[in-house]
Parts: sequence; C-alpha cells; structure tokens
Amino acid sequence: MKTIAFFNNKGGVGKTTLVYHIARMMAELGHGVLAADLDPQANLSSMFLEEERLEELWPEEGAHKSILSCISPILEGTGDIATTHTERILENLHLIPGDLGLSQFEDKLSDSWPRCLDKDPAAFRATTAFYRIVYTAAEKTNAEIVLIDVGPNLGAINRSALIAADNVIMPLAPDLYSLQGLRNLGPTLQQWRRGWRQRLDQKPDSLNIPLPSGSMAPAGYIIMQHVERKSRPVKSYQRWVERIPATYRKYILNQAAGSISDINNDPNCIGLLRHYQSLMPMAQEARKPVFLLKPADGAIGAHAQSVNKCYMDFKRITETILQKIK
Repeated sequence: MKTIAFFNNKGGVGKTTLVYHIARMMAELGHGVLAADLDPQANLSSMFLEEERLEELWPEEGAHKSILSCISPILEGTGDIATTHTERILENLHLIPGDLGLSQFEDKLSDSWPRCLDKDPAAFRATTAFYRIVYTAAEKTNAEIVLIDVGPNLGAINRSALIAADNVIMPLAPDLYSLQGLRNLGPTLQQWRRGWRQRLDQKPDSLNIPLPSGSMAPAGYIIMQHVERKSRPVKSYQRWVERIPATYRKYILNQAAGSISDINNDPNCIGLLRHYQSLMPMAQEARKPVFLLKPADGAIGAHAQSVNKCYMDFKRITETILQKIK
C-alpha cells in the first residue's frame, strides 16, 4: 500500500478537485484506489457522493458512517478506532467519507502529540488513528494506493494525516501565495518528520499496533490554474511559474535552489493543469470527472475536444505520479 497526501496550506488552488480526478484516473487505469477525506470541510465526499447519500451518512441522530465514527471511541475516551466504513464508488475505487465533525479531533490530537514523548499508549493511538484507519480500509478494499485529502492549514489534524503519508504532492497556483506557502510548508514538514521520529523512539513496548514511518517524502508539485494563450503561458502567470522550481528545491527539499526556471526541465514538476472552467459545471451536473464527459452531458464541439485534452492531461499526470511513488 502506498499513501499519498495532497497538501497545500493555501486554499482555493483546486486541490480537492485534483484529488477527485486523480482518484478516478487511477481507477480508470486499473489500479485499486482508496480516497480518504481527512479535510473537516468534507468537500471530497461531496464530489463523490450525492447529497441524499451524505444525509444518510450524517444523520441528525445516531452514529455517522464516516471518518468521525471511526475516531469517536477515542474522542469519547471509550476505546480505540472503530470499524471503518467505506463507500464503493467503482469496483476498484472506494471512499472513506469525511465529516464536518472531524474538527472535534483537533484538540485531542494537539494534546496527544507531546504526550507521545511520555510513552503514553493512548496518545500514540490517537496520533496514529488516521494511519490505522486507512491501513485497515485499504486491506478491506484491496486498494494498492491511498489518496489523502487534507485541509489548507498546519494544524494537528493535518499533522496526524501527513504522518500517515508515504509521499506528499503539492498542488500550486502560479502566484505569490503559493510561493509563500512553500516557504511555510517545507520547514513544517521537516519539523513534523523529526518530531515523529523522536516519538517512535519512545514507543511503549506494550503497544501492539501498526505505526507509520512518517516519511512524508515530497513527490513533486502540480501547477494548477495554468492559463495559456496561443499555446504560451500568460505573462502575469509566467513570472510566478519561473520562481517555483527554485523555491520548491530550497524550502521543500532543503537543497540548493539552483538556476532552473523552466518547469519543463524540473524533475520535481509533475505537470501543469489548464483551466477547464466551462466544463466544470457540466461535470458537476453529471457527477463525473471532466475527462469522462460525453456528448449526452453537453460536451460537444469544442467542449468535446477539451474533454479529450483533459483526459490526456490527467492520464499523463497520473502516470507520472505512479512512476514517482514506485
């Protein structure tokens, strides 16, 4: 099992839409995929599931069938993680539904992090809850790849989610905010990685649960919202794009920034995604990824050509991701 987190502490770059489409493309290519919605906003779940189904998963009364129900025994102090509920999207694609109530876990995780250094078994169980939830769900669904969607912040929930990740992919918009996000994110990931290694050294001998390595290895970045005119990047975007390779190397990889400004020659660039604004409403209405839209969904003429381009874009990016995580 390989776990990949998609993380950017700047919101609004299209991260959740990216995770949804990558999950669908991986399934399209024949891979067993589990998508884990660990963002308290639960936007990934709303992309995969109809509102009526979400109402059934989040009843006003009674237990939820979501990530919240998995961690409820830890939150309530009555036990360890509960059985994981997964939604079958396709034969080889499943979802761990998110929940707006997941934000309740923030304080518990904040308190557990320092207590791991005191060899507290309960603190280890809380801190590793997400990893063990996705681990058991992946076994149950025969998933070879887990894609983890997290919120745009550097809080305790995301720290616990990132510890569960073998690799981290960063969706970036070509703007100042994404560059600043890289400068914040790199040192934070290094700190979390070091901190988890210290805690692994304090693991109680009596604790018999699977623990993540916490590698969080950077697998690269994807530039979102890329705008081209006559097959050339718009000038206002290009100046930010040219600064991404050096910033990524310096702050995420902790390497010399180098002189690469051409993303086409940057081995850390997984790919670029164009705007598909006119197709997105169609995809939302049809409840399918943009690259699987059909004429019956309204994708005709120029739209049909854009769908084909979109398919090739996501196929190329997905294959690059699969190659990087081998």
